[in-house]
Amino acid sequence: MPDIHITREHGLGLPAARKLAFRWAEVAEDKLGMECTYEEGKSSDRVIFTRAGANGELKVTKSSFVLDARLGLLLGAFRERIESEIVKNLDELLAHEEPLKAFDHALAAHGKKAAPKKPAAKPAAKPKAKKA
Repeated sequence: MPDIHITREHGLGLPAARKLAFRWAEVAEDKLGMECTYEEGKSSDRVIFTRAGANGELKVTKSSFVLDARLGLLLGAFRERIESEIVKNLDELLAHEEPLKAFDHALAAHGKKAAPKKPAAKPAAKPKAKKA
């Protein structure tokens, strides 16, 4: 199986990096159909993600994000493109204060339409991304 390994240093500190990673998990579930589990630790966190044809982990520390993903046979044929898009999106997220808007912008730039947002009848509940 083809693998993707991406490391990005940042100066966010763990609390802000944690918030960004959890937000990414929310968006990945909502827009990309992934199932994400968020595991919070003392010095680092993990986002474990899976969907048909791909799975992996995003490790979050006070100074870096490390993404390791495994692609199935079909998606593996597009590994280079997938990796370059992840790099671009991650770099864009790190450059913005509002990661959701940055991620939505990246999705729109790639010709994908975001699902219409549902009107909030009550305060937003926690996302499906589970803290373990």
